[in-house]
Amino acid sequence: MSFAPAAVGFATGFSLILAIGAQNAFVLQQGLRQQFVFAVCVTCALSDAMLIATGVAGFGVAMGAVPWLPSLMRVLGAAFLFAYGAVRLHASWRGNYEIANAIPTQSFRAAMLTCLAFTWLNPHVYLDTLALIGAASTLYEGSAKLAFGGGAMLASFVFFFALGYGARRLAPIMSSPSAWRVLDICIGLVMWGLAAILAFGG
Repeated sequence: MSFAPAAVGFATGFSLILAIGAQNAFVLQQGLRQQFVFAVCVTCALSDAMLIATGVAGFGVAMGAVPWLPSLMRVLGAAFLFAYGAVRLHASWRGNYEIANAIPTQSFRAAMLTCLAFTWLNPHVYLDTLALIGAASTLYEGSAKLAFGGGAMLASFVFFFALGYGARRLAPIMSSPSAWRVLDICIGLVMWGLAAILAFGG
């Protein structure tokens, strides 16, 4: 199995996932709070791996046969992002940040459901994994195609674990309530911006 297709797949996957988005912001937030970091990173990476495998297998072509599916995903994604953005902005306004930064603010189940929603209700992840990576994989055949897909999957694992656990280095900076308020405002505005892009055809 050639190293080159795997390297191209890794670079492709990493470049697509690198952009700041709703999923990445959530992983960063969980990493800063040091809550369920491993589970969140594994969930995001495995979800990406499943979508990448489907894209490399050619599901991107099948999606073209269901013309209403992209529109549905845009509506669902925009609604979810708007709602989550509102939650974060409300949290920043409420300002209840006591030293309970280390105390879980949501259950494990709630964190996992939120994590899954950020992945599976995000139309952009389908574009990146099913369409773009799926299309790029058509440049290869056989074992080279498998290597390309494997490289793209590895990029997701490397990125999410680096983001989740690397965020801990910022924990001292995030020890003050004002820092968390700023983070919540930024996350809320990012969510609303992404929701607007989805809703109005960006």
